[in-house]
Amino acid sequence: MFRLLQSAECPENFEDKNYTIITSRCKGPEYPADQCCPAFKEFACPIRDKINDPKTDCAQTMFSYINLYGRFPPGLFAHKCREGKEGLKCDEPTLPPSGSAAAVHSTPLLLTAGFLVLLPLML
Repeated sequence: MFRLLQSAECPENFEDKNYTIITSRCKGPEYPADQCCPAFKEFACPIRDKINDPKTDCAQTMFSYINLYGRFPPGLFAHKCREGKEGLKCDEPTLPPSGSAAAVHSTPLLLTAGFLVLLPLML
């Protein structure tokens, strides 16, 4: 059997995540971007490496649970939350000094692009 989109199971447990970060701030019917997008980033940025791994189904699983608990319209975050062509940027928190001064930088979050790929599957 041939599979076109084969991906490994996500190592992150999305079933036990706390989705109130998003559901308490991102409210319809307007779903204001200034409330929805920061809430989405707060939830997703800590696990961005797992979500952005194209070898796993983490992004698909995450959006399935977000939509299950939040009952958001399809494509909400992809349409409302944009920070450039590479997706959302997760600002890493400044680490306390530990002997060496490491540069802290922004890492792009490619969830927007990933969600656009998954959007037709949800319709």
